Amino acid sequence: MPVKPKKFTYWFVIAASAALVTWLAAAQETARVVTPNELLNAAGDGTEWLTYGHDYSETHFSPLNQINTKSVKRLSLAWSATTEAPQGTVEATPLMHNGVIYGILPWDVMFAVDARTGKTKWRWDPDVPREHISGLCCGPVNRGVAIYNGRVYAGLLDGRVVALNQETGKLIWSTQDTVPGGDTILTSAVRVVKGKLIVGSSGADQGVRGYFSAYDADTGKRVWRFYTVPGDPSKPFEHPELEAAAKTWTGEWWKWGGGGTAWDAMAYDPEADLLYIGTGNGGPWNQNIRSPQGGDNLYLASIIAVKPDTGRMAWYFQENPGETWDFTATQPMILADLNIDGQDRKVIMQAPKNGYFYVLDRITGTFISGKPFVKRMTWSMGLDKNGRPIEAPGAHYKTNSIKIWPGAAGAHNWQPMSYNPITGLVYFPGNESFATYIPTPAAEFKFTPGRTNTGVDFRRSAGVPDTDYAVTQPEVTGRFLVAWDPVKQQERWRVVFGAGGPGGGTLSTAGGLVFMGNSAFDASTGEKLWAEPLLGDRPVSWISYMLDGKQYLTILARTSPNNRLFTFTLDGKEPMPPLPPPAPVQAPGNGTPAPAK
Repeated sequence: MPVKPKKFTYWFVIAASAALVTWLAAAQETARVVTPNELLNAAGDGTEWLTYGHDYSETHFSPLNQINTKSVKRLSLAWSATTEAPQGTVEATPLMHNGVIYGILPWDVMFAVDARTGKTKWRWDPDVPREHISGLCCGPVNRGVAIYNGRVYAGLLDGRVVALNQETGKLIWSTQDTVPGGDTILTSAVRVVKGKLIVGSSGADQGVRGYFSAYDADTGKRVWRFYTVPGDPSKPFEHPELEAAAKTWTGEWWKWGGGGTAWDAMAYDPEADLLYIGTGNGGPWNQNIRSPQGGDNLYLASIIAVKPDTGRMAWYFQENPGETWDFTATQPMILADLNIDGQDRKVIMQAPKNGYFYVLDRITGTFISGKPFVKRMTWSMGLDKNGRPIEAPGAHYKTNSIKIWPGAAGAHNWQPMSYNPITGLVYFPGNESFATYIPTPAAEFKFTPGRTNTGVDFRRSAGVPDTDYAVTQPEVTGRFLVAWDPVKQQERWRVVFGAGGPGGGTLSTAGGLVFMGNSAFDASTGEKLWAEPLLGDRPVSWISYMLDGKQYLTILARTSPNNRLFTFTLDGKEPMPPLPPPAPVQAPGNGTPAPAK
């Protein structure tokens, strides 16, 4: 006679099976890592934000449209979390993968939090020595981490490159990229390309030699390094591109380093297999000191395209030959396919410090077009047919002081810009400002390790604080947000904020929105559609992603040590936390903040 199963056994089996399914799903989610294929397809459906610019083209564009021009008025706080950030400048764009947000704070403190709740998953403090770093440009800043193959990567202020376990935050490997105790630091967001971690150097204002490097993402072993300026020509050049570059320098530039650090801009075209890097200003700024007989000083202020497997150069385009104003080409770059004059072109676009919006052929480096995006420009009278600037008389100061627009702070600095393929527009923040440059005579210049070495004496200007940085003042309009048509090379609309405008870069979305600071704007018209006045005084840059069928927006905001991670969604129920008390006003001349790099 068959025995009937007892009811509790039946229900136990059902419950056990359900638990097993849940466990397997959780285990599968926990084990999921970012693969090379996922990075190649990171633009995808917008579910995650896997790399600094959202995709290899660095578009900072989300294809999500649940939050749109009609629904954005319902946008409200889902959760916020204190970061307990060390005192310093917050500039990092976070990442989101597998329901977890990853980011980095001042002094390179890295963190992971639950994207649904804001609950801390792990936190890692690298204990960067602060005595030496505190004297270097431009504060204890970092712009972002990379995630790949179960690891989180970053370059640190003390020159280490590190890989942490994505699940636990435990250190896996650490490699020293810089000479320990030197003036070269690492502040840029790192990227992973073809299994290699791409890291750019910082510190040109100190007078260092710029470079960018590739490390094996699994082992931390250096694969190659590209120096952006030549070293001592009496010694063998590290790679063949430097021999040609050395012919464009004069004097004994290598004693001052030369500059050309790669502290921000990167992009990658998988089809062309080209990695694009933007290089920085001269070090010292004053060309009369570092290269007294002039010359183009390659590869300062340039976009360089290299093969990611070898680091060998395919082409370069120099935006400011003989750079002498702190006009870097390290500002964000975007790759796009545009129809220009009836021809489909694969382009790279950039709006750097010098005030021109550039469109180049990204396969060959050929100049296509360039137009000013600022209302006032006095250093240049235009670009020639090859994109070389036509400098205004006296702008390349030698013994004269010169006041020029835009200034050293830049018409556009590190803040990310975004490209919306639906509107065909590029959205970026800018600044109308000037700087006064007073050249230090070469005979009076004294190189001081651990300090800025610009070769420009701003202290001789009446009423100027005792600081090593440019005299930069708002002029005409101050800060603005512009929507730029890269095909017609003209603005579509502009929102003027004045001297007290918001910080941070832009995010554009398929919902017809542009997010910047604490506001959302109509991508077609520039009309402000949403604002959260309690967001704080220093928002950085937004990311967007999808969880459980809902679109979210996350941003780091508020000045450290009160920095918070804010996450918004439609019909969020969390009340906004109160603003912290205002920071004490700092007396002029005591640590006046520099333009961030």
